[in-house]
Amino acid sequence: MLTIAGTARFVSDLHLRAERPDLTRRFASFLADTAAANVEVLFILGDLFEYWIGDDDLEDEFNAGVCNLLRGTADMGPRICFIAGNRDFLLNGQFARAARLELLPETVIVAAGGTSTLLMHGDTVCTDDLPYQEFRRMVRTKEWQQAFLARPLPERRAEVADLRRRSAEAMQGKTAAIMDANAEAIRQALSAHGCSRLIHGHTHRPGYENIQMAVGPAERWVLSDWDSDRGDALEIGPGGVHRIELST
Repeated sequence: MLTIAGTARFVSDLHLRAERPDLTRRFASFLADTAAANVEVLFILGDLFEYWIGDDDLEDEFNAGVCNLLRGTADMGPRICFIAGNRDFLLNGQFARAARLELLPETVIVAAGGTSTLLMHGDTVCTDDLPYQEFRRMVRTKEWQQAFLARPLPERRAEVADLRRRSAEAMQGKTAAIMDANAEAIRQALSAHGCSRLIHGHTHRPGYENIQMAVGPAERWVLSDWDSDRGDALEIGPGGVHRIELST
């Protein structure tokens, strides 16, 4: 368990991409404020990028720019930790070293504000979306990733573009309930890890939920995605827990 003595911040689902420079500007401003506020740890809970096709794409101008933003922030003091999302699970050690990121497993327990807190991207508790869970199991295998990363960068970009198109089409046929987190999966995750707080993203449904567990009350905080008209971060510190609205 990672114990945080000072202040921690949490963000998710930024979906940074060259086509949306406004998101990168917002991220740069947020990082500058995070450093100025003497935040001890910044947790990025997945989908930092709209997509990531491998660390050998780090020389891309946009990717290198984001890397430099992160490294510059880490150089000013905050520790930056990253949990992979469903868009950037191929982000690996080369990028992490260049950006001074600490790569974390898909579930992490931290002691934040005196509360055992479970962190995750959030896709693993969306158990009702069976086609997605099947796809997730496939692309997380070592064999699939090795085969994908062995292909030339242009082929990988084309494949990701096709996957994004097919994903958008598939989502049109799914209900909001299917794509949301499953209540029982949330309870099981909290119970299995002995935590009374869960923080995640992925669903793009920001909110707060009180959960009554057998051992007592628990809470779930869901982070927003960073769209053109909204975005948020969660902060836990001596003053408690509060949401930072980053809308423009």
